[in-house]
Amino acid sequence: MQLTEITYAEALPIESYGPGFFRIDGKVIMGGAMIHAAGARSWGGYDDTQSILDLGDQVDFVLLGTGRQMAPVQAAFRKVMEEAGIGVEPMASATACRTYNVLVSEGRRVAAVLLPIETT
Repeated sequence: MQLTEITYAEALPIESYGPGFFRIDGKVIMGGAMIHAAGARSWGGYDDTQSILDLGDQVDFVLLGTGRQMAPVQAAFRKVMEEAGIGVEPMASATACRTYNVLVSEGRRVAAVLLPIETT
C-alpha cells in the first residue's frame, strides 16, 4: 500500500475531537469551534452568525457540524447564510472535521463551524 503525506499549505487541520472539545493547531477549544484558513476560535453556535459573515469572500461555503448526529439546519441560521450568499453543508461534527481536512488539503476555500460532540 502506498501512503501519501497530506500537507496543509495555507490552512490548519483539525487534529482531533472528542466529547465537548476540538484540537486545532495544538490548542484545545472547548464547546463549539470555528476553523478557516486564517485560524480557529470558539464558536457560539447558531446565534453566532456574525463571525461567519466576517469571513466575507474568504470562503466559498461552510461545513456545519451539527453535533453527534446530522440535524437539519435551523431556519433562521440558513436564512442569514443564504442572504449573504454563503452555502451551508450540514453533517455530523465528526464527519465535518474529516471533510474539512480533506477539502483544505486540496486548497479549497472552506470554513467549518462545529457544535460539540456530546456524550449520551
